[in-house]
Amino acid sequence: MAPHAHQHHEHSGPGLVAEAARALVSAGEQWTAMREAVFAELARHERPVSAYDIADNLSAARGKRVAPNSVYRILDVFVAGNLAMRVESANAYLANTHPGCAHDCIFLVCDECGEAAHVDDEDVSRAVRAIAAARDFRAERPVLEIRGRCKGCT
Repeated sequence: MAPHAHQHHEHSGPGLVAEAARALVSAGEQWTAMREAVFAELARHERPVSAYDIADNLSAARGKRVAPNSVYRILDVFVAGNLAMRVESANAYLANTHPGCAHDCIFLVCDECGEAAHVDDEDVSRAVRAIAAARDFRAERPVLEIRGRCKGCT
């Protein structure tokens, strides 16, 4: 995936869920009721959320247990399809508000409140990929996490 300059149309609410469904189906995957439920639960959070939290919330809403392993498998499909982004250091996920759009993940992660702001920066992406290429390394999915404190917590 080569970095590219583009503008994003940020989706939210039911429009975000519909766009995620469209992107996943156009990638050749199925959009099931369970995948829709997991994505809708993920999308309602503004901060990174764990698979366990998603499973617990869905279990409570459905009145029956949803296994975290099932949620993890679905989240893996979402990450592969660019519907979700994984904050590696927190083992948590954020919905991609421009589903299906391929880009590198750059996060500013607050150690105090847990907020993770996603940043699109083509210059940083190009630099990271160039560093990898100079070492004969093919970057598949660069993820940068910058830990610190957000403006609200400083």
